[in-house]
Amino acid sequence: MNDPQNTDEIWKRAEIESPCVKLCQIHPEARICIGCYRTMEEIGAWSRMTPEARREVMAELPERAPQLRKRRGGRAGRQDR
Repeated sequence: MNDPQNTDEIWKRAEIESPCVKLCQIHPEARICIGCYRTMEEIGAWSRMTPEARREVMAELPERAPQLRKRRGGRAGRQDR
């Protein structure tokens, strides 16, 4: 059961959890991830952030969800699924 190829096991750490839900795509207008609502800068810096800084970001994430407008058609139309 402890498969080294299991990526969920690889990403577990003894620090504040990441909000990543493995739906990684940056919204072209809001410039935040449609899965976790972090900015590209926050995603890139996450492993170097202090626990306090991570908690601050985590507290802001629920407020960001409304920034994502629903779009229709093509690849962009699938972003809200």
